[in-house]
Parts: sequence; structure tokens; C-alpha cells
Amino acid sequence: MEPPEQYWGIDLGGTKIEATVIGPEMEELIRMRIPTEADRGYEHILLCVRELLDRVSGRLGLPVPDLIGIGTPGRYDEGSRAMKNSNTVSLNGRDLPADLNEVLGCRVAIENDANCFALAESLHGAAAPFMQSSSSCVFGIILGTGTGGGIVAGGMARKGAHGIAGEWGHNVLIPDGDPCYCGRRGCVETVISGPALERWYYGLSGVELPLEEIARRPSSDLAARQTIGRLLQQFGRALGPVLNILDPDACVIGGGVGNIDALYSEAALLEIERHLFSGRLEIPILRPELGDSAGVIGAALTAKAYRNIQP
Repeated sequence: MEPPEQYWGIDLGGTKIEATVIGPEMEELIRMRIPTEADRGYEHILLCVRELLDRVSGRLGLPVPDLIGIGTPGRYDEGSRAMKNSNTVSLNGRDLPADLNEVLGCRVAIENDANCFALAESLHGAAAPFMQSSSSCVFGIILGTGTGGGIVAGGMARKGAHGIAGEWGHNVLIPDGDPCYCGRRGCVETVISGPALERWYYGLSGVELPLEEIARRPSSDLAARQTIGRLLQQFGRALGPVLNILDPDACVIGGGVGNIDALYSEAALLEIERHLFSGRLEIPILRPELGDSAGVIGAALTAKAYRNIQP
């Protein structure tokens, strides 16, 4: 068994599987990744996780520990003992913790990738200075191809009664708006995700561009101005009610849309304030610090949190 101050994490993504081991000062002892090769099926993914852990074990000269933190797209439903809503579709309907336990020969602590992001940025990233007490709370926002989030309170990711705490992306923002894969219409994800904003720009301009380029267009591009204006306005409408309920100590924005500078501008903050009960925004809206490391670091922190409550 590894020393108790070392924690292993796996970020099980659609294109890559990444592993890390963190030490007592939150230093990374190693980081390795291999392709997921998800098109080869569920059993192959399990074997790839095993292969990666064996490589890490060999490089460190340590055995695979008795507990691994796993970050995944989608969520694990405790009631049905099955994965749901994963964009790595072969995971859906599978009892991933039980199957990994069998293949790896160790316990696994499964956590949604948005929760892993929120946990990492709260404890080891941009929001760490705002985690001053056991009651501190951070909302980690995912704005990218999809829209999700995670809530960290008391140093742990909040799961909730249904396992969906923080999933603000499927609140209805525009009634009878565009259809969403979840079965509703006008969800936050259909309005301010990257693909949704790119479609909006295309509808105005007839030109297909990635959002990053749309945000860099000159002020003379009216369609680009309107698209970024829509992002700020609808982001404020979507986030304001969440802040009214959570009133967190900080918010961190991850995902590709979170790279848009305008989201941190005075104009964006004013749009949020329009929907706050307090009338003023005193919650810092932060850029993430950990980049694409957040998922795998959050997985390792999940192992740490799980061990602290279930030794």
C-alpha cells in the first residue's frame, strides 16, 4: 500500500486517459496519459486504465494502491448502479466502479468530471484563497461544448440527493427554445455553450467560425458583437439565480467558453448583478489556474476526500 499522504487519480476522458499521483504538499509526483481508444469498446477502456496504472506503478516503483479516484464524464447513479449521461457512450448503463474494482483489484471513488474540476480549483487552484473555513463554498462552472458545474463545500464536492448537485446547464433559460438532448427545450446548454453560440453567429452572419475567433472579431462585425452580447446577457440570467441560492465564496469558470475575456469584464458583472437579490455582486468570478490538469488533480483529491471519510 502507498504511504497515506500519496493519492492516485485517473481522468477518464473521451480521447485520453490521464493519471497523476499527488504528495503531501499537493505536489505532482508523476503525470502520464494514453489514448482512450473509446471506439474499441467498454472492456478495452477498462484494460487501458489498467495499463496506465501499471505504467505509473512501474515508474514510481510503488504498487497500485487500494483506492483510486476516477473522474468521468456523466455521473454514476447509485440507485441503478449504472453510468448515465456520459459522452463516452459505451460507459452508459455500466457499473463502472464495480467493473474497475474487478479489473484493477482496488476500490475506486467515482466522481463527475465537473466536480473534479471544481474540487481541484477550490483546493489547489484559483479559488483556494477563498476556502478559508469548513463552511466555505465554491461554484465551479463548466462552459464549453456542454454546460455543467460542481459545488464544493467543506472541502468536498457536493453530490446531492440525485447525484446532480451543480448541474445548472439543464435549467430552462429560454422557454420553448432550441431542443436539448436532455428532452427539454431552451436549457442553458442550448443557449451559451460553445456550439450554441457558434450556431447563433452563423444564423446572423451566414459564416461558420469557432467561438474563439468570433470573440476576436473587430468591432465592425455586428454579428460578432451581438453574439458576445448574447453570451454576457444570458450568462447573467443563468448564473444569477444560482448565486441567489448558493451565495458561494467564489466562482471559477472552466471550459473553452470560459477563455472569452468578455466574461470577466465590467459588462458581464453588471449582467449578473441584474439578477441578484442583493443587487450587487461581491462574489469573485475567477479564471481557472490549472488548465487541463484540473480533472486529473480533482480525481486524486476525490481519493483523498474518500479516504478521509471512509478509511
